[in-house]
Amino acid sequence: MVKIFGREPEQARLTALLQHTGTPSNVLVLRGEAGVGKSTLLDWAAAAGDAGLSRSTGVQAEFTIAYAGLHRLVAQVPVLESTAAAHRTVLDAVGADGPEVRPAKVALAVLELLTAAAAERPLLLTVDDAQWLDGPSWSALAFVARRLQDDPVVLLMAMRDGEEATSRLDGSGLAELRIEPLPEAEAAGLLDARSPGLRADLGSRVLGEAGGNPLGLVELAAVAGRYGPNGLLPAWLPLPHRLERAFAQAVAELPGTVRTLLLVAAVNDGAGVDEVVAAATRLQGFPATADDLFPATAAGLIEVDGTLLIRFRHPLVRSALRQGTGVARLRAVHAALAEVLTGDQERRIWHRAEAASGPDEQLAAELTTAANAARRRGAIALAVTALERAAQLSENRHERSSRVLWAAVAAHEAGDGATVVRLLHSLENQPLSGIEQARLAWLREIFLTVGWTGASRMPAFVEIIERMRKDGETELALDSLVNVSLRCWWSNPDRATRDLIVAAAERLPVDPLDPRLVSVLALVAPLERGRLVLDQIDRLAGELTTLAEDLELLAVGASAVGALGQATVLSAAAVSALRSQGRLGTLAEALVEQATVAAQLGNVRLAITAASEARSLALETGQPRWAVVADLARGQAEALRGNGPIARELADTGERALLPIGAHPMLALVQLVRGVDALADGRYDEAYTHLHRIFDPAEVPYHPYVQFWAIGHLAEAAAGCGRLDDLSDLADELAPWAYFPVLGVALRYCTALLAPDDQAEACFQQALHADLSAWQFERARIEYAYGVWLRRQRRNVDSRHHLRAATATFAALGARPWSERARAELRAAGERVHRGPDALDELTPQELQIAELAATGLSNRDIGERLFLSPRTISTHLYRIFPKLGIRSRAELSRSLQQSFTSGDV
Repeated sequence: MVKIFGREPEQARLTALLQHTGTPSNVLVLRGEAGVGKSTLLDWAAAAGDAGLSRSTGVQAEFTIAYAGLHRLVAQVPVLESTAAAHRTVLDAVGADGPEVRPAKVALAVLELLTAAAAERPLLLTVDDAQWLDGPSWSALAFVARRLQDDPVVLLMAMRDGEEATSRLDGSGLAELRIEPLPEAEAAGLLDARSPGLRADLGSRVLGEAGGNPLGLVELAAVAGRYGPNGLLPAWLPLPHRLERAFAQAVAELPGTVRTLLLVAAVNDGAGVDEVVAAATRLQGFPATADDLFPATAAGLIEVDGTLLIRFRHPLVRSALRQGTGVARLRAVHAALAEVLTGDQERRIWHRAEAASGPDEQLAAELTTAANAARRRGAIALAVTALERAAQLSENRHERSSRVLWAAVAAHEAGDGATVVRLLHSLENQPLSGIEQARLAWLREIFLTVGWTGASRMPAFVEIIERMRKDGETELALDSLVNVSLRCWWSNPDRATRDLIVAAAERLPVDPLDPRLVSVLALVAPLERGRLVLDQIDRLAGELTTLAEDLELLAVGASAVGALGQATVLSAAAVSALRSQGRLGTLAEALVEQATVAAQLGNVRLAITAASEARSLALETGQPRWAVVADLARGQAEALRGNGPIARELADTGERALLPIGAHPMLALVQLVRGVDALADGRYDEAYTHLHRIFDPAEVPYHPYVQFWAIGHLAEAAAGCGRLDDLSDLADELAPWAYFPVLGVALRYCTALLAPDDQAEACFQQALHADLSAWQFERARIEYAYGVWLRRQRRNVDSRHHLRAATATFAALGARPWSERARAELRAAGERVHRGPDALDELTPQELQIAELAATGLSNRDIGERLFLSPRTISTHLYRIFPKLGIRSRAELSRSLQQSFTSGDV
């Protein structure tokens, strides 16, 4: 093995990673300046172990070919019978245009075939110059990297310093190892080993100018050896530029045909010798052959492998060729490549676009079409690049502005905030039509606002939406209203502002049953349009053809008007549909909704599993604010579960995130967590204080509709601390809105608590005779309160039935403090009870989710597809779950879960 000078710490880190000893992750990104030795360390790692090896390299010229880098990597992975379909999914995705190419499906297929291959033999993947991977390949590898935990798969990536690497690594969660220049002694040792005959004065100058950069030492020493001191470039030039010049000098010494072939290869977005030779022949006007490449291979500038693919020895050779060529010559190379790539229309259009020297509306339109296809298949970064280039080629100024605006939208979808800002600023002084100005104003507000604007900007939003409507942009106006309505819900605008938004929505010429319109009315005017929305949701909920995004909107609308039972069904359907489509960003939002509704209904286990997955996906897809809401939903569930420290930490973290940006109405969720936590612990005065802040308009966390979710908890706290008179006043104020399902259930509970003894039993029975099928926690709370009242009336026998039912339901939902209280009352009523430990408390949220899915009979593959994990990872989790539950086989899982869910039975 070749000796590497001065890299012992880095080699030790790589050895630990390869041997899976003491490393928190199976993934490592080597990052540093060009030529610092990242590629050498990748090569060393590849030779250091006996793992199966798969290698790929990002190529700047291939940046526009979706999944090109991934294809090279996957093509080297052994194909097993069990992974043949996954392998085909990845290979078919390269260059495909259809909407059936779902990025999450491709990424999951990669994860499956890698982990399956690693089960046969440990696997090492190396990706050099990962900053130049095409966007879809990078996204897929980042997806896989975050899920390589327990599998014998190691992924090493090298990335050159620069904006590309920074934008990709920021927020990726991938571990990095900084590769610094060599110390002076090691640099001198490397120079002596590689250039032993170099004169001492030249050696000193090379050491000084290379600054510890290994490639700089080797290449500058070669220049010094050939040309003496006059051949060395001035030290004020950045080292990469000096290296590029050194490579350019080496290229300049080659025959003309060889230089032409190298230039075509450097510009080409493929690596095949045949297409390079064909394009070079067209470019120079006389034949070139593959044999003409021999001088370049002899000079060590390129390699040609057994499959006739060209690989540059270092990326700086490629950039030296491109940087040293004039614009006209580069356009001619692109034109030649476009002529020979007749069988690959996507690559051909890109070369045509690069060859264009002026506006070309037809070409701009074709490139826009290609951008839309890329966007559909999830190649968002490619879509941004295509739309920007299409804008440059546009002849019509309005088309140009429109394409820049849609490029900004696509950049936002990709999480590239810097590009969004740059594109929107580029339009500030451009002559735009009325609709383009409206779009720009809307995008500027949505994408460039740092804080929480609350209700102050909503009239301006309505003006923009009105202009969209008048210009015939109905769909855009309605989609914009959807965003406005969610912000409205969390901003507590005054009645006049809400009326303004409702009027704008109802003026749109759309079907009254359009789910977007229904959701807007639910969020903006739940009181004023509540009955209408409830009726419309009833009519729409049974539609089998409803789109996934419409299901999510209806779920949000249902929860806004307190129809939490319907919201549960709709959010579950939305989550299922979005999972199958692999739409991770929208899935994160749907899971937040599912977790929030589950927390309000007291379904502890669903709330915890959905919220934990939502948080992970929200962070993975660049949606940190959704992660905050997911954490608060989990916080309420943890409070219901009795995990006070976790609940309080989540509440504090949420408050720290929301207060600085001024999102004060969202603090109602923080108070819900704190109130439920205090309630779980029997601190009724404290619980009442926390919860009452949601009801008081003078308090910062006041929310006029979240109070409907909180009234049941407030009533329980009031009963516990003797503040029923205050509860009576609140119940009277809310009575006009009792048609809200969530409020109707809570007010029946309040009525029973407030009733005098001679009327209480009738009130409890009336509350229990209502349809509570969707309200199991509330039913249990009423059963508990009724049982306690009966026992205090010395009717112990009658009380047991209700206390027994409450105990079982609370236990099944996972609300341990409530089940313990009910069990204590049952003992006081004279019934002997016993509770064993709940083994489910030992499971992590993800383990609980996997256990529940496995208990339904789903295979590891099915579970993996739902949770975006490999089947092998699911198997590993189950291996850990079984001992925690005290079982030995999958067959025992369903019974074990059922016993835990009914551990309150007596």
